[in-house]
Amino acid sequence: MTTHIHKRTCNICEAMCGLIITHETDKVLSIKGDPDDPLSEGFLCPKAVALQDFRTDPDRITRPRLKENGQWRDIGWEEAFEIAATRLRAVQAAHGADAVGVYLGNPNAHKFGNLMTIPPLVRALGTTNRYSSATADQIPHHVASIHMMGHPMLIPIPDIDRTDMIVIIGANPVISNGSLMTAPGYGKRLDGLRMRGGRAVVIDPRRTETAERAGEHHFIRPETDAFLMIALIREILATGAEDLGHLAPIIVGLEALRVAVEPFTAEMAAERTGIPAPVIRDLARDFAAAKRAVCYARMGASTQSFGSLCQWASNVLNLITGNFDTIGGAMFTTPAVDYVAMTSRKGRTRSYPEKRSRVSGLPLYNGEFPVSVMAEEMETPGAGQIRALVAIAGNPVLTAPNGRRIGKALEKLDFMVAIDIHHNATTEHADLILPGTVALEEPVYDMVFHSFAVRNTAGYAHGIFPPPHGNPTESEILRRLTAALTGANELGPDPEALLAHFLATGPHGGTVSVERLLETPGCVDLGPLTPNVAERLETPDERIHLAPRAFLDDLPRLLAFAPGSDAAHPFVMIGRRQTRSHNSWTQNSPRLVKGRNRCTVQIHPDDAMKLGIADETAVVVSSRTGQLTLNAEITDAMAPGVVSIPQGWGQSGTGLSVAGALGTVSINDLTDDARVDPISGNAAFNGVPVALRAAG
Repeated sequence: MTTHIHKRTCNICEAMCGLIITHETDKVLSIKGDPDDPLSEGFLCPKAVALQDFRTDPDRITRPRLKENGQWRDIGWEEAFEIAATRLRAVQAAHGADAVGVYLGNPNAHKFGNLMTIPPLVRALGTTNRYSSATADQIPHHVASIHMMGHPMLIPIPDIDRTDMIVIIGANPVISNGSLMTAPGYGKRLDGLRMRGGRAVVIDPRRTETAERAGEHHFIRPETDAFLMIALIREILATGAEDLGHLAPIIVGLEALRVAVEPFTAEMAAERTGIPAPVIRDLARDFAAAKRAVCYARMGASTQSFGSLCQWASNVLNLITGNFDTIGGAMFTTPAVDYVAMTSRKGRTRSYPEKRSRVSGLPLYNGEFPVSVMAEEMETPGAGQIRALVAIAGNPVLTAPNGRRIGKALEKLDFMVAIDIHHNATTEHADLILPGTVALEEPVYDMVFHSFAVRNTAGYAHGIFPPPHGNPTESEILRRLTAALTGANELGPDPEALLAHFLATGPHGGTVSVERLLETPGCVDLGPLTPNVAERLETPDERIHLAPRAFLDDLPRLLAFAPGSDAAHPFVMIGRRQTRSHNSWTQNSPRLVKGRNRCTVQIHPDDAMKLGIADETAVVVSSRTGQLTLNAEITDAMAPGVVSIPQGWGQSGTGLSVAGALGTVSINDLTDDARVDPISGNAAFNGVPVALRAAG
């Protein structure tokens, strides 16, 4: 049998590692890192090797399935599309267009075909009830960019390979290889920083793998990151160390900022955060004095009650020290497919938030309501109540806050159709499942994460293997479902044709095309990040705004915050990310879950001793929304009073032979959908008050 070599980008997570896949006609022989990839330079994490497992998963759904009287049966594609369109339209005819909701899972962000075909589907449905995983972790970044620079995708990226100092707040990029910062092989990049005499400082309630690699770490109480960052801003302004650099002519709001941050002294921040005031002052001085520095705040800083304030403050810290849009600071990509230009609204009036949710009044940004309100929008009667759902590659029962509530609400829907590869905690509530496709069966161009990479690259490759049974790819499923809903005789534009158009009209249109990318195995190097934000601003006055009213108005809420005030739940819970798992759908790969149980609750030794909890013994963790039992992992990597449970687990009882046999639990049976960042609506997964006791 002939052996083939195929180069492509891994699109499981944001890292975009370059792959060399050796395969036969229907079998993968090996998956290795591509040393010639200009971004990953041969780095590879275990998840990429598991790409072959997702394709051959024995539990994978490979034919459309319809549930009748509680039993599943396989049906044909034409029948499936007819049922989906007929029943969705019936719900809308009875209850209005918004009676159908749409939920988009994380894998869609890595599938350019889905990104191009989901908007026509949503327009065909005519619903405003749209939700996605973005409001579970990253919408504060977009909101900060909207109010400060006028566009949700103008998100700055740390220029890690050229900086002299990086302050990492609530992020673990050695494990994630970047999040809204595509930087594969991040540990090696940190090593490079230190070898050239630079400094990395990690602020986190847990001494993470990144903290170990960086060498400098400070524990911080969960949900107090904004106190620290605003105190750093105040200290820099109070000592006259600010420097707006080359952006000074287009930055507005400095004096309003100076007044707003005045109450946030180093002493106040020390009291709230647990980081001593002299450490805060020294950090402010060193950051301002560094030739090239950057602050990077991510998951822990976003998925909390003050997520938007954190992302605003991170941007401000970089701006007032001249480290914004400068080499070694917080920079912006010039991707071959430029989302900012594609969705530009220069010269048009905008208002934010665009709308508010029907029940809780939480904000809608970028056409999406926060996932934290999805359950109440299904439960609460009245005009606009969600009575049917289209779920695309998503599992909110495991990945959204208070997941059990979502599961109960899904069970009461009139109709649900899911595009997925598994019977999981969410799709078990569906009436119809359309089988999805996996990475090795699909073309790959990572539209979103080329926009967040620490180096400009572009790569496109066709799928290696055909989908099972000649099934359509997910993008074709979406196009056919749209046609069924609209009654069109033809499908919408082909995603590859759209990609060709966007490449031709993008910043590198003269050199990058679909044809060239297909002729060049792997990725094309488009060079390092360069200053460019001035010409890309979308604010009405084309200025960068340091002190938008949305953030200043939220400062009194922050000042009133008292950490650790829940006597019934005296501990604070945070999540954690792991190398061999990604969200909720990778745990059915035997090679990714082998070895010791990694779904544990990490507890500081002093807390464990007080509670009589021993290592590897069962612990009951309870919150306002529920309780879980899982094994303890005693470690001084945790700050006292803080516990950590990883996300993405809990598939027991779903029928997945590997994941279901692990006996793990879902952290989102404890997270609380009533805890949100009110500016953005982002779920506050971190900082959840919990109680602990030894089981039994």
